[in-house]
Amino acid sequence: MSADNLRNRIDTVKAWTNKNIFTTSIDNGTSGDHPMDRMDRPAMGSIDEGVAHNSEYNYDETGDASYQQTDGRMNGDANSGDANVDETDEHGIDGKMITSYQAAWNVTNAIQGMFIVGLPQAVRVGGWWAILALVGVAYICYYTGILLVQCLYDDKGKRVRSSYKAIAEECYPWGGTIVLGAQLTELLMTCILYLVLAGDLLEGSFPAIDKAGWMMLTATVLLPCAFLMDLTAVSRLSFWNTISHIVINVIILLYCLTQIGRWAWGSVRISLDINTFPTVMGVVVFSYTSHIFLPTLEGSMMERSEFQPMLKWSHIAAAVFKATFGFVGFLTFDEYTQDEISNSLPNQQFKVLVNLILMVKAVLSYPLPYFATVQIVRQNLFLGAPKTSFSGCFGADGSLREWALSLRICLVLFTLFMALSIPYFVLLMGLVGNITGTLLSFVWPTLFHLKIKGHTLTDRQKMLSYAIIGSGLCFGAVGLVYSSLLLSDAINEVKEYE
Repeated sequence: MSADNLRNRIDTVKAWTNKNIFTTSIDNGTSGDHPMDRMDRPAMGSIDEGVAHNSEYNYDETGDASYQQTDGRMNGDANSGDANVDETDEHGIDGKMITSYQAAWNVTNAIQGMFIVGLPQAVRVGGWWAILALVGVAYICYYTGILLVQCLYDDKGKRVRSSYKAIAEECYPWGGTIVLGAQLTELLMTCILYLVLAGDLLEGSFPAIDKAGWMMLTATVLLPCAFLMDLTAVSRLSFWNTISHIVINVIILLYCLTQIGRWAWGSVRISLDINTFPTVMGVVVFSYTSHIFLPTLEGSMMERSEFQPMLKWSHIAAAVFKATFGFVGFLTFDEYTQDEISNSLPNQQFKVLVNLILMVKAVLSYPLPYFATVQIVRQNLFLGAPKTSFSGCFGADGSLREWALSLRICLVLFTLFMALSIPYFVLLMGLVGNITGTLLSFVWPTLFHLKIKGHTLTDRQKMLSYAIIGSGLCFGAVGLVYSSLLLSDAINEVKEYE
């Protein structure tokens, strides 16, 4: 079949799909004027006023990033509707602006995730090096997050890009597709992981129902996520996720303090064990991955000048919480430290209480990566012609179309199906995370920043960027090898048992 024939057939399928499935006949073919369908249009009123608030990042002579608010005029003709600024400059990605506190809840949701349950085990195998990694990686991920958001702006401080994908496409023609694939993989696997962890925690507390049953019940609770429309609603859920995180930290730390007389101070490893360090780094790096959400969050903030301090203090809080939690947890349980800290608790009733709070945290952690997945798919497929192949998700009255709601529900069910179907998912998550986590958090933000902003950097800043890229590639490669070996050992162990 020739390329022209194949292209014609694809166009025919798209046309039939739009007409018969993603139909717009109910609103006379007009794409709905919902804020989420105005991603590429200039903000209403902003062209007439001629002024948009834009932001510019600069480096001081010490090499630290600073954020400068500027007022820049948009390029383009008001009549043509062409403006060299995305709508997020005025209304955020979904038409509703969020405060810096709401943005902080979302970042905290991303980096204070369910990985806390495994931090004492990471300290057990990594010792002081794991604690150092928890602090060092927090700074690197904060730094690369700043670099990534800088890439959204041109040299005059005007926001000319709106997404991680757009940044990648600016650097390499094929970069957008690769980044998009990595983002979707990371987000979907994170959603699946929360279902798996919720099933594990509930089965450990109430074994009368097996893990699969608990995962199905958890997915039922999560079905209303299909109705999430904007980051404001997600931020509220992230706030309560942060509250549950604080509660679980307080409970565990208070229990550990009651055991202070039996803390195993001499058991903390001092030497570097090359066999366990890659696994520790994989857990640590993946636990700080928030770069997928940063362009969206920064574009939706009321005061973008507050983005950098918001990101800094979120990562400082995460580093303090994680280092303290992992260190104190290991000192308390020593060689009895389990992969999930709740399994280390000696009292069953206390264990059930902790597991239930962790389950709530897993459920509240799910909406953010789910909503980000919905946004990415919508922006690339469902904005309506001519921007995308298929019709927009919203009708003329701004309501979500029935088929779009059905697709969102199917996405929740898809994550459930994968959670039920994939064996050794946690090990597989570590395998994939060593690739996507290091690329999205270490390598790509720094590489793209060098490509876009390299002409403005000093030699010292460039050397730091190269060092981050090199360390990211090293951690990813070594972690990939060790994760593959662990997955292979687990498969062989099951085969021998059978």
